[in-house]
Amino acid sequence: MIGPSSTGLGLGGKSIAINFSRNAVRRDDAMPIQTIRSQRLYRQIADQLQQLIRDGEFPPGSLLPPERDLAQQLGVSRASVREALIALEVVGIVEVRVGHGVLVKEVDAMPPGSVMQAAARKEPWALDPEFASEIELNLDEEIPPFSLLQARRYLEPENAALAAMNASDEDLSAIRAALERNIYDNNHGGGNLAGDRLLHIRIAEASGNAAYALLIKHLLGHQYGVMFRRLQELFMETGMPQRSQEDHERLVAAIEARDPAAARQAMEVHLDHVLRVFFAE
Repeated sequence: MIGPSSTGLGLGGKSIAINFSRNAVRRDDAMPIQTIRSQRLYRQIADQLQQLIRDGEFPPGSLLPPERDLAQQLGVSRASVREALIALEVVGIVEVRVGHGVLVKEVDAMPPGSVMQAAARKEPWALDPEFASEIELNLDEEIPPFSLLQARRYLEPENAALAAMNASDEDLSAIRAALERNIYDNNHGGGNLAGDRLLHIRIAEASGNAAYALLIKHLLGHQYGVMFRRLQELFMETGMPQRSQEDHERLVAAIEARDPAAARQAMEVHLDHVLRVFFAE
């Protein structure tokens, strides 16, 4: 019978011992584990577990450490670990047996690339056939400006708060670079607000919530439609770009200070101002 063993699994270059199932192979040497960025934890957890399996840390027939233990040792949520385990099962590497553990399967060859590349849907925007005659999904349809800003007003304050809590150093650098681009645009007549929009996208990406990031990229990543551009031409105040830049500077400062409440409030104040400018009663 194979006894308990441990390996190094952790964040920020730390090696943290995890007690394996009694079915796992003994390995006393800690293995190098890369820092896991917050915004796509489940992807990186899945990729690292796949690498451990590929390297023989968890041979076929062994059990992975319990979900709770993995989450605790990695310093991540159980939700992120569960998503990673489901991704591994989808590509055929493990079998999730609720109440009994996660079994490593015998596979002829590991999927090339990342786990999530192998698990991803081939047509992510394809409409479910169940709804083909029930709903219309047109991602090219222009969203009216007020609807766009109203949706952002509800979504983005929480994005900002989450970014203040979850942003990695790399995320913060990307946010700062977008702010610098915003400032450059203001000083050089960048009328399409690319730097402004990129800043909001970078904040959403830093939130750690992939759904928020996807929504904001969809709302802001496309070229502004004719309705929004005309609205800007007619109603944007002369000093609005500078005011927005100052709002952005306060917002970024709050995120960099890791102050979620201040970041949330800064985003609320900023978007409320934009709504007042364009849609004052």
